[in-house]
Amino acid sequence: MEKLFGTDGVRGKAGVKVSAPAAMRLAMATGIYFRPRAKTNKILVGKDTRRSGYMIENAIVSGLTAVGYDVIQIGPMPTPAIAFLTENMRCDAGIMISASHNPYYDNGIKFFDQEGNKLSRSVEEQIEAIYQDDAAIAAAQMTGKAIGKSKRIDDVVGRYIVHIKNSFPKSLTLAGLRVVVDCANGAGYKVAPTILTELGADVVVLGDEPNGFNINEGCGAMHPEYLAKEVLRYRADVGVALDGDADRLVMVDERGEVVDGDKLMGVLAVYLKSQGKLRHDAMVATVMSNQALDDYLKEHGITLYRSAVGDKNVVELMQEKDLNFGGEQSGHIVFSDFAKTGDGISSALQALAYLVSSGKRAGEAFNPFETYPQKLVNLTVGQKRPLEEIEGLAELQREIEAAGMRHLFRYSGTENKIRLLLEGRDARALEEMMEQAEAFFRRELAR
Repeated sequence: MEKLFGTDGVRGKAGVKVSAPAAMRLAMATGIYFRPRAKTNKILVGKDTRRSGYMIENAIVSGLTAVGYDVIQIGPMPTPAIAFLTENMRCDAGIMISASHNPYYDNGIKFFDQEGNKLSRSVEEQIEAIYQDDAAIAAAQMTGKAIGKSKRIDDVVGRYIVHIKNSFPKSLTLAGLRVVVDCANGAGYKVAPTILTELGADVVVLGDEPNGFNINEGCGAMHPEYLAKEVLRYRADVGVALDGDADRLVMVDERGEVVDGDKLMGVLAVYLKSQGKLRHDAMVATVMSNQALDDYLKEHGITLYRSAVGDKNVVELMQEKDLNFGGEQSGHIVFSDFAKTGDGISSALQALAYLVSSGKRAGEAFNPFETYPQKLVNLTVGQKRPLEEIEGLAELQREIEAAGMRHLFRYSGTENKIRLLLEGRDARALEEMMEQAEAFFRRELAR
């Protein structure tokens, strides 16, 4: 049977893997898991702007109320807002309906505990076991007065706006800064422009007209080229792009150049340290981050720890090492003093605070070092054979290492793809080695 949980909750094609019956049963399993641990008997449910969110939301509400939980529905809100509000509103758990940066026809379900943290793998496994247990599902269904209720609350967005605004230094203002923000026609389409405007920026808003199908479509963090064009057109100082659930940040400088994610994290780590706010003078990035980030941080007395890919893994390692900053080069940046997960809007505010306080243009401020050549290829495969069982792979990896290159081969958690990453100092040699690696995996993982 197909595994339910991936690298970030449950995700797949809406109406197929993420169907109404599956969502209802998953909600029931989640309710069954949390009921013995309940303190308030309330679960918060939010979503992004996909049309399928209506279907999945109603299925989740049915499932939770069927096992006796009360549900609070708050409509379209960023994923980090669900994490914050779950804890803030004293709920036993939070559920976000979103497929993040995926196209509109996909959807997903993410879960948070009562403290606003994503669920651990062991908890996900327990929920999945309940999901597969027909007897447990049948026995948990309530009758009479034990059936739960739901209510929709539309005014909680103000709590999140105040919370995020408070993360911006009170001594600074965005007055005089023209910011183009691309909301990806997603969950941040109301919140992000409001916050930036209230902090004094001259705001140009893109991607704030969701119709259920245009989320991430040619816009947002997945398509920063659109933002880059508009930054130049409006002669803006900086551009900010979010993804569909607003937990990811991509920035564009005044020249229309996309800011490298590793460079952005490096700048922010050094900025935090200069303020005495970088706990233990260390941060977490993933195995995908460029070696040049390590070297830059070392120059500034900062230790870099590397986690597996996924912002959940970043957060887990941050908690293990007692750190307050980390992220992925793809744009999930975690300031745990302000958010329990990646928060695109909060991260943008920290970056803008640095930009304002530095007195530099964005092109200079966010370009502190040169990255080493890196090549990433996403290869569609017919089968996901365990890498350790592929004959000849160890020899290929040794050959790559002997050429002075770093490698990372891993399967996608949500798609039938393998991601191939090579990094080295010689771009031409890198291209040749990647061609060799691609040919190897095409042959070994053919349909």
